[in-house]
Amino acid sequence: MPLGQRPGDKSESRYCGVETEFHDDMPHLLTESLSGGFDFIVAPLIDPSYRPSSMSNGGSGSLVLPVAASDLILSPSQWSSHVVGKISSWIDLDSDDEKVRLDSEITLKQEIAWASHLSLQACILPPPRRASCGNYAKCVNQILQSTNNMQLWLRVPLEKSEPMDDGSANANSDFSGGRMFDSWEWWNSFRLLCEHHSQLCVVLDILSSLPSNNSIGRWFGEPVRAAVVYTNSFLTNARGYPCLSKRHQKLITEFFNHSVQIVISGSLLHNISGESIKALPANDEDSHLEVIPTRHALRPYLDYIAYLYQRMDPLPEQERFELGYRDFLQSPLQPLMDNLEAQTYETFEKDIVKYSQYQRAVCKALVDRVPDENASTKITVLMVVGAGRGPLVRASLQSLDVLRIKVIILQAAEETGRKLKVYAVEKNPNAVITLHSLVKLEGWEDIVTIISSDMRCWNAPEKADILVSELLGSFGDNELSPECLDGAQRFLKADGISIPSLYTSFIQPVTATKLYNDVKSHKDLAHFETAYVVKLHRVARLAPSQPVFTFTHPEYSKKNNERYKKLCFEIPSDSGSAVVHGFAGYFDATLYKDVHLGIEPSTATPNMFSWFPIFFPLRTPLFVPTGSPLEVHFWRCSSASKVPMLQLFSLVIAEYSFLFGYYHLIFITSMMQVWYEWCVTSPTTSPVHNSNGRSYWVGL
Repeated sequence: MPLGQRPGDKSESRYCGVETEFHDDMPHLLTESLSGGFDFIVAPLIDPSYRPSSMSNGGSGSLVLPVAASDLILSPSQWSSHVVGKISSWIDLDSDDEKVRLDSEITLKQEIAWASHLSLQACILPPPRRASCGNYAKCVNQILQSTNNMQLWLRVPLEKSEPMDDGSANANSDFSGGRMFDSWEWWNSFRLLCEHHSQLCVVLDILSSLPSNNSIGRWFGEPVRAAVVYTNSFLTNARGYPCLSKRHQKLITEFFNHSVQIVISGSLLHNISGESIKALPANDEDSHLEVIPTRHALRPYLDYIAYLYQRMDPLPEQERFELGYRDFLQSPLQPLMDNLEAQTYETFEKDIVKYSQYQRAVCKALVDRVPDENASTKITVLMVVGAGRGPLVRASLQSLDVLRIKVIILQAAEETGRKLKVYAVEKNPNAVITLHSLVKLEGWEDIVTIISSDMRCWNAPEKADILVSELLGSFGDNELSPECLDGAQRFLKADGISIPSLYTSFIQPVTATKLYNDVKSHKDLAHFETAYVVKLHRVARLAPSQPVFTFTHPEYSKKNNERYKKLCFEIPSDSGSAVVHGFAGYFDATLYKDVHLGIEPSTATPNMFSWFPIFFPLRTPLFVPTGSPLEVHFWRCSSASKVPMLQLFSLVIAEYSFLFGYYHLIFITSMMQVWYEWCVTSPTTSPVHNSNGRSYWVGL
């Protein structure tokens, strides 16, 4: 039974499990747990006393494993949906005792084989018993190579990154005695030995004390599938009911947001009778407890977890829209090379916030451009370059209504206000058709002139007062806004206004295991040297973002658009060591004066979904020890030597028809390219990615 109903949430975190001991009556165990409100059980599959070396086959030639239940006891769907296998906790594949080691290897393979036969979706592996776990990882990796769909979840304690000298029962003996211990390094070593296998995941044991927030944050970039919360981690409130500390509550909520399932483990430590629950007032803070006829012993803890889930806010509409895009790699748009489809235009046009910001910017620019005393006589020339299907044209014209200025196209208007003349320049012939329909529908024929041409080769009949464009990409300049606007500013007046006027790209190191595995699955170099647009979700942001490249418009300094930037990131020391899978990229833009929009996390425009971050992967995950600086280099490159020929060709063909302009576009895309290169030089050195644009570039 799900923990509750949260509008918009369809993730696995709605389901809660319970860890059980070995039981030879699996149907009874499962029925008891499901009727008690749990959705699945984590149960041993084989008698924990089993040791292959002590078994005798009795001369029959084969051994029968002491399994908890035959596969016929439950239906395949019950095994698959309600049972997570738990591999025997006694196994030690790196033991110095050869007998123990061999028994462990045999048992591990037998239990995994049995779980696979039962069609289980996952099995939980016991934590390594020591830092050096090469043989354990080697055996698991072998199993992973032959496993089809079943995941293996390595159990790891969420342990503090500090000396373990408190004699805690949870502390591993090999890491005690005041030595530094970071359980994340435990996991990182194991998954490196298993080659970042996509079916190797993590189960975190949540203890009564928690590491720092920065240390915990690293795990949200890892494939954490479940978190085990022990009953002895619960506190007792004034009424005697179980509850969790504020930090534990916040952690559980974060797990819910990252599709991590909760598993409750342990015995009942809170003496709660059924009578006391029935007597509880309806408005009491402990009213999350429910009364059921047959109550599971751990139901009070389940009720509290359900209470934490149910008090979460519903998913905002924006997040519901983005659910299907989470951690899904997409190639960036090539708007200069490709004509966008209607569906793509429609998606962008639904972003009310973005166009509201553009409308505010145009309003401010019009007020600054035309004083009130000249409002009835001065005509402002506004050019929308890259007009698409007209949302910026609409926003620009609506800005007049916001200012209560009469539009000259309104024939019924009795008086005039600021007068506007609009040129809508668009290269996509399909979007031009929509533009014509929009202008006719809105009655804008007298105010809007549609230009079916590439802005780079159009000769404007007059200079513009305001130049409005929507050419920004996820990294600001990655859809070649600088090159396009540099070419278009030739028809902007010397004192003209560009909207946007400035934009800056940002990068940030991230742990993103899922994204890395998705790129790795292509098994080639090119995909590791490609930047992807992605709605980041299961990522750990390791350090604050830093600015990379800045562009201003209009730009009259004749400076080219190639850039280079070296950045040094400091990962907080209380985070512990970390692994970097790549860099998240963002942008922040100033449209006009104080009107801004962007996706850089610290200043992101709320409820805007037109842009997802961009992701620059690293070919090899980079381990960053505690306290080590991370030095990163980024280049923005172009085949600039080909520009003179491009300009010459543009001059020759600029006066020809749209049809020739269309073929002109095809020609110039083969003439000039823009691309990014990136590398790391500290704490270790990586190759320069995408050298000379060999794998990824944007055509101009």
